[in-house]
Amino acid sequence: MNKDQVAGKLKDIGGKIQEEFGDAIDSPEQEAKGLANQVEGKTQKKLGDVREALDDATDGRTTTTTTTTTRRP
Repeated sequence: MNKDQVAGKLKDIGGKIQEEFGDAIDSPEQEAKGLANQVEGKTQKKLGDVREALDDATDGRTTTTTTTTTRRP
């Protein structure tokens, strides 16, 4: 798990709490902010998922470059 996955999940959870709090106090503004935080969190988590997949796909692969030098008389 990378930091984007963790931060995204936490932001999503925080947004759910904020949305529920806004509903409890009848504040459409807080509900909307909570929903926005959930979207932002889910997006950040997806970014982390993509980065994780890329890291997994490139593990074990090494790029080797060979340089050949030719001498001319």
